[in-house]
Amino acid sequence: MADPVAGDRSGARPWLSAYPPGVPAEIDVERLGTLVDLIDHGTAAYADRPALISFGKSVSYGELGAASDGVSSWLGALGMAKGDRVALMMPNVAAYPAALLGVLVAGCTAVNVNPLYTPRELIGQLDDSGARILFVLENFAHTVAEALPKLPKLERVVIVGPGDCLGLKGKVIDIASRYIKRAVPPFALPPRIVTRFDAVLRAGRKLPRHRIAVGPDDLAFLQYTGGTTGIAKAAMLTHRNIVANVEQCRTWFRVSGEDGQERVMVTALPLYHIFALTACFFFFLDIGGCCLLIANPRDVDGFVKTLASSRFTHLSGVNTLYNLLVNHPKLGTIDFSGNGYHIAGGMAVQAAVAAKWKAATGRVLIEGYGLSETSPVATINPVDLDEWSGTIGYPVSSTDITIRDADGRDVPYGEPGELCVRGPQVMAGYWKRPDETRAAMTEDGYFRTGDVATMAASGAVRIVDRMKDMILVSGFNVYPNEVEDVLAKHPSVLECAVVGSRCEDGEVVVAHVVMKGEAVAPEVLKAHARSELTGYKVPRRIVFHESLPKTNVGKVLRRALRDLDS
Repeated sequence: MADPVAGDRSGARPWLSAYPPGVPAEIDVERLGTLVDLIDHGTAAYADRPALISFGKSVSYGELGAASDGVSSWLGALGMAKGDRVALMMPNVAAYPAALLGVLVAGCTAVNVNPLYTPRELIGQLDDSGARILFVLENFAHTVAEALPKLPKLERVVIVGPGDCLGLKGKVIDIASRYIKRAVPPFALPPRIVTRFDAVLRAGRKLPRHRIAVGPDDLAFLQYTGGTTGIAKAAMLTHRNIVANVEQCRTWFRVSGEDGQERVMVTALPLYHIFALTACFFFFLDIGGCCLLIANPRDVDGFVKTLASSRFTHLSGVNTLYNLLVNHPKLGTIDFSGNGYHIAGGMAVQAAVAAKWKAATGRVLIEGYGLSETSPVATINPVDLDEWSGTIGYPVSSTDITIRDADGRDVPYGEPGELCVRGPQVMAGYWKRPDETRAAMTEDGYFRTGDVATMAASGAVRIVDRMKDMILVSGFNVYPNEVEDVLAKHPSVLECAVVGSRCEDGEVVVAHVVMKGEAVAPEVLKAHARSELTGYKVPRRIVFHESLPKTNVGKVLRRALRDLDS
């Protein structure tokens, strides 16, 4: 191995010595097969185990497999061919996994759509993907109706009810609809293109079982990304990408479906987001675990009430979600005593949140890192940490990471540079964007993440910030994450985000803050920041808000805050 202070790290993989016992340096990607193999095995081997819990109702793997077969047969009868795109526009309701698995078994490519999209955003994504069929929760069908005149490629719309796949009727469905916090609106879709989801299942179950042979290199997902950085583009994720990432997760956590342990993952992040899709749903399908689906985690009171009345063993979320929970007055009603790991990803975990979470629940936040382009898991911390590490951990098996400067050279250990990832979970490229694909990849096959990071001599990686979010103050680099981490320690601050604002000399630091109660004077927060930060990093302005703009998974939209000054 190269001298860790020299900077020449070619071929070095220092993280291997930090791997937990039993975690291999490599996984055998060639023996893994496809997502269809994973689906067939999981729904048969764990047929009697609960796969999902939604609105208090359980769905077994056997029932999930039967529903997905019905969807697959219906798609086959419509003449859907291998690789045809099918879009899914739903929050975490039981019909989403059933429809998704059916789409994959039918050999089609799934296109996940944020149900909160506006008609303009929906048109852009469906037109770009060329989706022929759309499954949409009825609460959001009005968006489809408004967008439909500009969607000539869309042939069929399947309307899903919140209680579908659960046997819920009448008043219980109304409760489910209210839980999602969107009243079912009237919509005007041409009857000739509309089918109800329950009708799809009834029709599909009368048809011959439909199976299309797919290979590891076939496209499983067009996973759209770019919501925090600009125009959305689709990462092409193959069957190999996802199953490799599932195997990387399984080997890291050293679990299997044969150990007989009951595992219930609180799945609050939407399954249409890559974090929950792979790290919760497909991972737990592989090991026979159960996903406790939370349809609307933004309803924090309802979320806490569900957790207080449910048995679960694991939790996953982003920093903002953990922050909301740990500051909720009824957090104490939730029983965490039987829990295993609590996973955090999707955005940087703040030290103050990690400390509060450990104090309140007794559980350490195990932070990992990934992107849509990496299926998503690229790094993760050991599960048995005694304290939050402040890093994103180590590259998972069969994954190489380098930290490079603007000229593409590896930087010395401890120095910041762009985080670059290579492994079997890295996407095949961007859909219909060869120029963007070339720009995102290095000549030696690494994906350029756009994140600034450092690597310790041990191989542990620490995220500094997004390259595009860096603030240039009088020639000095200021990374918003560092300033936010300091401000979040103030006892009156609930959440905060830091951005740069243009000025005559370049940029100044502006902090956007949500307080827990009454606002303190801006000078108080500046003085707090000044106690831990050098002068040019201290916010020049403090702007108070009732809430901060966020993505669908709770990641703060710094771009939207920067736009306030434009």
